[in-house]
Amino acid sequence: MNKQERPYIFCHMETSLDGKIMGKYLWIEETNAEVDSFYALFAGESAAYKPQALLNGRITVEDNFTFYQKPELKENFAPVPEGDFLAQNPGTDFYLIVADSAGKVAWQNGVLDDFYGHQKAQVVELITEKASEAYKAYLREKGISYLVCGKDHIDAPLACRKIKETLKVETLMLGGGGTINWSFIQQGLVDELSVVIAPAADGSTSTQTLFMAKAGLSDDQPVVFKPQGVKLMPDGKVWLRYLVDGKSAHDFAHDSEYQEVQEMLARQNS
Repeated sequence: MNKQERPYIFCHMETSLDGKIMGKYLWIEETNAEVDSFYALFAGESAAYKPQALLNGRITVEDNFTFYQKPELKENFAPVPEGDFLAQNPGTDFYLIVADSAGKVAWQNGVLDDFYGHQKAQVVELITEKASEAYKAYLREKGISYLVCGKDHIDAPLACRKIKETLKVETLMLGGGGTINWSFIQQGLVDELSVVIAPAADGSTSTQTLFMAKAGLSDDQPVVFKPQGVKLMPDGKVWLRYLVDGKSAHDFAHDSEYQEVQEMLARQNS
């Protein structure tokens, strides 16, 4: 899509040395300085980035805000009009936007207080046509805005267009998890990648990584990045910045050496 039709989007994440975005390393004293460089880069008056909204996937939101509660949906509710719904603005121009295609997040209200340097953040749900009418009625009752973006999966370009046109967001921070990060990057919707690497690792094989392909949303065709900067931060973390150059054009299907390696690995695992 044309870049003028969407916000400027930067993906800002913290990882361990082994590329994890969740895990035990996040809980240790050595990665939790009083002034954490990851948060300082996008929150506060001296922040390097000044986003007007934060976009997360559902799992990230459940992990950090709603903790996998189930929404209490009513059997009897007033008919829900078609299309998007914008709740009354609670007096903030900052948004927490969540990609929640089926409508599962159990918000209790549409406003989060003291949100990463902002007094308030207004919640906005990105849902699809498969979200139930009962869930949409639930959001309306709670005063939570929603934008309908696709049939079965979130139509990322449409979501970006609506975020800019409807919410008037010019700069958007994409903050995980790994599936939504990779999906947006592969679709050419991310301008910049910012990675803060903590000086720790935990070796887990069961936690999310920075990027994760998912069938139906993305694949494992490599994406190329252009380095823009590296900086050692006061808390011992390392800040890396890249511009997103786009998908590699390498033809793996006709790369005989690559195919030979895959066949060897298949034999090894059989």
